[in-house]
Amino acid sequence: MSSRFVYGVNPVLEALRAHPDDVVRVLMEERRSQGGEKVARAAAEAGVRVEEVARGELNRRARAGAHQGVGAELAEFRYAELEDLLGKPRALLLVLDGVTDPQNLGALVRSAHALGAQGVVLPKDRAAGIGPTAFKAAAGALEHCPVARVTNLSRALEQLKQAGIWTVALAGDGEKDLREIDLRVPVALVLGSEGSGVRPLVRKTCDHVARIPMAGRIGSLNVSAAGAIALYEAARQRR
Repeated sequence: MSSRFVYGVNPVLEALRAHPDDVVRVLMEERRSQGGEKVARAAAEAGVRVEEVARGELNRRARAGAHQGVGAELAEFRYAELEDLLGKPRALLLVLDGVTDPQNLGALVRSAHALGAQGVVLPKDRAAGIGPTAFKAAAGALEHCPVARVTNLSRALEQLKQAGIWTVALAGDGEKDLREIDLRVPVALVLGSEGSGVRPLVRKTCDHVARIPMAGRIGSLNVSAAGAIALYEAARQRR
């Protein structure tokens, strides 16, 4: 099984806390920061070895990402199956139709976990997958929020609907205000790519197409911001 590399204090800490058996080793720069010392203690408690590396090594492994002097090698990321996300009471899922920026992907997973979603669904093609940049942006949420990859997103939405989950696409020209839709029922929020939004066939498959009400002069939101707002509205209604 190939390994993956995660970096940054929070992602490494969450990996050690949630799945210590998946952590092969922790890598640290010669000078340890306060956060680095916290990671070293967590690694010792989990029985994971810590290796010091020369300055510049983590920068190379993280491809100049903000590693905070800490990295870890983990077992390969395991995607969930779509069936694993079905049948949950009051399901709240996030479906991403072609989000290509791994930073946006990570931020969306972070919002999904923070606001109570039980999982995220991605297409296998023409979309970002789970890699080091997504892990860093997710700040540990990927250790707790399952992510499923599917071959055909429209077919996956049909499966969700057959399982009793309503599907709501987000678009600037949506017929309804998102606040008008009952999000207390089992629901999947569908967001499109950064450039072209939800594809026509995917949009047509959804039960509703909703818009986020906008007061300013800017016509649209970044996909990660739109996702956070939509998830918050679902969480607000469910309180």
